[in-house]
Amino acid sequence: MNEQLNEMVVKATGANVAERGELIQSLWSGYGEIVRYTLSGSDAPSAVLKHVIFPSEVNHPRGWHNDLSHRRKVKSYEVEMRWYHDWAGHCDDSCRVPHCFASETIGEEHLMVLEDLDAAGFPLRRSTLDPDAVRLCLHWLANFHATFMGAQPDGLWPTGTYWHLATRPDELAVMDDEALRDAAPVIDSMLANAHFKTLVHGDAKLANFCFSADSGSVAAVDFQYVGGGCGMKDVAYFLGSCLDDKQHDQFEADLLDDYFAALRSALTDRQSDVDQDALEKEWRDLFPVAQTDFYRFLVGWMPTHWKINDYNKQVALELVARL
Repeated sequence: MNEQLNEMVVKATGANVAERGELIQSLWSGYGEIVRYTLSGSDAPSAVLKHVIFPSEVNHPRGWHNDLSHRRKVKSYEVEMRWYHDWAGHCDDSCRVPHCFASETIGEEHLMVLEDLDAAGFPLRRSTLDPDAVRLCLHWLANFHATFMGAQPDGLWPTGTYWHLATRPDELAVMDDEALRDAAPVIDSMLANAHFKTLVHGDAKLANFCFSADSGSVAAVDFQYVGGGCGMKDVAYFLGSCLDDKQHDQFEADLLDDYFAALRSALTDRQSDVDQDALEKEWRDLFPVAQTDFYRFLVGWMPTHWKINDYNKQVALELVARL
């Protein structure tokens, strides 16, 4: 199989030789790996192979595994391949994503040969962000959402994000918070019935953003859960991945203002005829709904998760009380 993989990378990139290099990371629950290949005779010095192998036995790090979770994971890689084949080419430098040289399914294995973003000028991964870097990622999201405003998610998840309620019945069933459990379908329907929809990245956490050496530009990876929905899902999830509860209190309002200013600018640049005032009003109203929707997933999936804090708990309590 290694020789087959090398041949695929060579053919996809136009290289004379491809040599397997470092393991970048293993995929979640042992579903394969992401490996860097060094290239000779190609315009690019390297490429990345995302090699998905469905295991006979799964060791889920949180203990969640059954047929439903396996089918969700299989579907996610099929969606990602479709994303790179049909959709990624619509993204410009304002919402930079890796170029896909080739994708192929061999038996039950999925293979994607992708541009190496390190070599393309995005070598930094950051575990913490200052407000300016947070804004940079929010601008990426704003341009991404503007690019796909009103798009029908053909071949992608009809409803994007990995925590979508319909795909997480087990986590809902074990939730201790009865009021939140009862409110979960209402919260889900509020997001599903949004008038303004776009494509959402679906896993827009800090770890999926790649920064330039000077942290002046950013690109994003990992499109397994891209699909239709309200853009506030990405924004709420991203801010939750890089702000603690005190930072939410301090910076959230200004960061939301900055996101919507960037969204308006991106829509104008794309000559969109969407009603920007109506869009902003609807999405601002749905922001705490999106925050509560992700909080609902967390408290069922892992009640001790570090992303659960006083801030998002209070947001959820207030929303459920209003419902």
